[in-house]
Amino acid sequence: MTTAIVCAYSPVGRDALEGLLEAGIKVLALYTYPQSSDEEWFEPPATFAKSHGIPIRMEADFNSDQVFTAIRTAKPDLLLSFYFREMIKARVLEIPRLGAFNLHGSLLPLYRGRAPINWALVKGETETGITLHAMTSKPDDGDILAQARIPIEWDETALSLTMKAASAGRRLVRETLPGIVAGTNSRISQRDLGPSTYFGGRKPSDSRLRFEMTAGEAFNQIRAVADPWPNAFLQTEAGKVHVVWALPSQETCPQGSFALTKTGIILGFSDGTLRLTELRINSIRSTRPTEQAEWLRALDIPETQP
Repeated sequence: MTTAIVCAYSPVGRDALEGLLEAGIKVLALYTYPQSSDEEWFEPPATFAKSHGIPIRMEADFNSDQVFTAIRTAKPDLLLSFYFREMIKARVLEIPRLGAFNLHGSLLPLYRGRAPINWALVKGETETGITLHAMTSKPDDGDILAQARIPIEWDETALSLTMKAASAGRRLVRETLPGIVAGTNSRISQRDLGPSTYFGGRKPSDSRLRFEMTAGEAFNQIRAVADPWPNAFLQTEAGKVHVVWALPSQETCPQGSFALTKTGIILGFSDGTLRLTELRINSIRSTRPTEQAEWLRALDIPETQP
């Protein structure tokens, strides 16, 4: 039986691990991370692995000599990375006889780097995907073995798109691994697919809403970090309020101000408005327009009459 060492985290990692087992691959060990309290919205790969008798390893430094020796001793046929958080060094990638492969949440060579799902939403993409590619010592580099396209709905969030990517990743792994084992897969160089794009990890400041944004840009920012992410926010000299959710509106309101209407709070951006659905200050949430208006007044955001 073909064997593998798997490095995985996130819902995508959990579902890809399941797809690997469905492909008939024996997993010798799972290298992963402990689940933090703000990540309890998904089943981690470790929980799935435990239920299937797969040994679980949580190492402070995956690229340590100790881990390298353990993997070399295990002699896996494959090394697979599914949303793993660490760059894997070349000496580890050279161990498996059938190669090392990574699952990335975009249609490479587009959206290389960190948080590709969030960035695709911020940029207003209507399609993304997931890619299985050979790993090299460079991030998101290496020949492509398979890709799956994923449509992005107008009101898609990072959560809904992540779950789509998890489902697509499971299918992609299940359908592609037999060809890798048999040596029948064709490969496509990323350089043959046109220019690449790269985005770094997202910082808290990247989620700030600014009134000079278009309404579409603001909406994309909000859905890119909607729950369970920390949420987009308005920052003023008087403080910060998080916009948990909002929707595009046909109502009018001057840029940089808000209006309290019977349909809710309308917030004006450079070319249009959003209707605020839910706001948050620290851990306190509100869906009541009158309460939301009080919060915005306290932040010195100008109010206009509808």
